[in-house]
Amino acid sequence: MRFISTRGQASAVGFSDAVLGGLAPDGGLYMPEAWPQLGAAEIRGFLGRPYADVAARIIGAFADGEIAEDMLAEMCAEAYGTFDHAAVVPLVQLAPGAFLAELFHGPSLAFKDVAMQILARLYDHLLVRQDRSLTILCATSGDTGGAAVEAFRGRTNVKLVALFPEGRISEVQRRFMTTAEARNIACVAVAGTFDDCQAIVKDAFQDPVLRQAVDLSGVNSINFARIAAQAVYYFTAAVALGAPDRAVAFVTPSGNFGDAFAGYAAKRMGLPISRIVAATNANDILARAFAEGRYARAEVQATISPAMDIQAASNFERLYFEAVRRDPVATARAFQAFATAGAIDIPPVALAVMHELFAGVSVGEDEVRRTMLATLEATGELIDPHTAVGVAALARSGELGWPAVVLSTAHPAKFPDDVAAVTGVRPGPPRRSEDLAGKPERYDRLPADAEAIKAYVRAFAEA
Repeated sequence: MRFISTRGQASAVGFSDAVLGGLAPDGGLYMPEAWPQLGAAEIRGFLGRPYADVAARIIGAFADGEIAEDMLAEMCAEAYGTFDHAAVVPLVQLAPGAFLAELFHGPSLAFKDVAMQILARLYDHLLVRQDRSLTILCATSGDTGGAAVEAFRGRTNVKLVALFPEGRISEVQRRFMTTAEARNIACVAVAGTFDDCQAIVKDAFQDPVLRQAVDLSGVNSINFARIAAQAVYYFTAAVALGAPDRAVAFVTPSGNFGDAFAGYAAKRMGLPISRIVAATNANDILARAFAEGRYARAEVQATISPAMDIQAASNFERLYFEAVRRDPVATARAFQAFATAGAIDIPPVALAVMHELFAGVSVGEDEVRRTMLATLEATGELIDPHTAVGVAALARSGELGWPAVVLSTAHPAKFPDDVAAVTGVRPGPPRRSEDLAGKPERYDRLPADAEAIKAYVRAFAEA
């Protein structure tokens, strides 16, 4: 299978190069030339199978023979063996027809672990095979950085630099990154927003001198392997609820849109999904885009669901590319305009294509708090603010169709102060995080300046 750029000015590459490259050289995002197809009988057969087996099949459909099946199965078994729950992503019923998919049983207590743990093993395998080492630069709104540090710390062929917006993530999220003692990890508090961090990463990837000097790669959800790995839990959750013999709806707390786009990927592969609701907090660029047909950046607002405090959702470019019938010229023109003007109008035909599967719901801070408390009182489930955005969106989604699954993206213990303030219950620290408070932190502070951060990355990579 070959992977092409959404902007059409980069050569098609294989799975290995798409994974190790992250972002395409022309600034676009890699997409498969064609979506692999799974039949109903095979999907039905996922019922009761170990999560790692399903992951190996789904990811293998994109790897398309570049990685031996037995090797990929071994990597998946090792990756998902790091999770605390035997089901990896268990379902919890909230109400008749309504479920939570708990994505937070991995090493950093967030859904990013589901993709990051297998991604680190893919990197190891591919880099050893190519006798190569590289530098990963990632931006995080809270959870990607911790998951990346947990997955890549101590690995000999990778150096990782994680950028996070100073003062805009929780203490627990920060400590999952900054307490790592591994010498191949560097963390940087950027004086700005996540959108600033993300823009700096994109600038770095489009700097050919830097890319060549440090062999730059990325593990944000711009990396298609993340999308492939996240599509897996759409399959396992839907099959547990009756797919492919009935369609299932999903509500996805959305910031960078990668998790929601993974559902689109699952749909294109043959999984019957009736609806995907992109649930946003007050940073509602996606909700406005689906409702109004205008994708327009606004000022980032700080909320109690900080991993979603984003006003430029990178993976929306992938959906736009699909919706304009894979026209790379139109996609490049649109997102170059968005980068300069901060807004684009979605063509009506493309918006109609998006509406076939997607809807958007924006949830305000008061509603998030009410939902956290109401969910605890009605079900006994303590949920974090990001999951609460999804649960609130489910309640407001109208004719969504049943069953419906809310993706629960983080453990409440990652936001103990906010959860306690709202519910009166302080989540106890899981085993994985109970010793974070006693560890010294190690990170640097830099301005939101691309040249300063690129110089920092090069110095760290060459040290």
